[in-house]
Amino acid sequence: MKLLEDRIRKDGIVREGNVLKVDSFINHQMDISLFEEMAKEWKRRFAGKPINKILTIEASGIGIAAVAAREFGVPVVFAKKSMSINLDHDNYCTKIQSFTHGRVYDVIVSKKFLSAEDHVLIIDDFLANGCALIGLLDLVEAAGATVEGIGIAIEKGFQKGGEIIRGKGIQLESLAIVESMGTDGSIVFRE
Repeated sequence: MKLLEDRIRKDGIVREGNVLKVDSFINHQMDISLFEEMAKEWKRRFAGKPINKILTIEASGIGIAAVAAREFGVPVVFAKKSMSINLDHDNYCTKIQSFTHGRVYDVIVSKKFLSAEDHVLIIDDFLANGCALIGLLDLVEAAGATVEGIGIAIEKGFQKGGEIIRGKGIQLESLAIVESMGTDGSIVFRE
């Protein structure tokens, strides 16, 4: 998606350790107009799929998923990274290792919000090694729900996550796939 790639070139910052900082428009300050265009693109790419729920993970995916859910006309559920007193105790739970935070999280979704009748579109901001997506797929499988596809804003094509997910036969639609990032701040996108 050229609009997203152009924005990454303009405002993205490459940091040591293969980190792409996009906090000025995606995962700290959010550009809702950009999110709306991304949501329209996913709606086009997943046209004809019987999606009735969008699933994401706390926290950076929530804004993008909420805008996408509005475009699809369905609710969004986000997997929580910690148990709290206001959560029911009848949950699906898995463990996810975060590339960004370098730690393992217990990730939780209440059974009342994900069931075998659901046809799920998973939405997230980044795909690197695929750990978060594997965890979300585990939650969907535990619920007996159907994954209709996965929408990612930015995929790091030089890391293994995209290959792992595509190897499962799941429709994965990444709007910008970064092939490489240079120490000089250069970013190359997959054609």
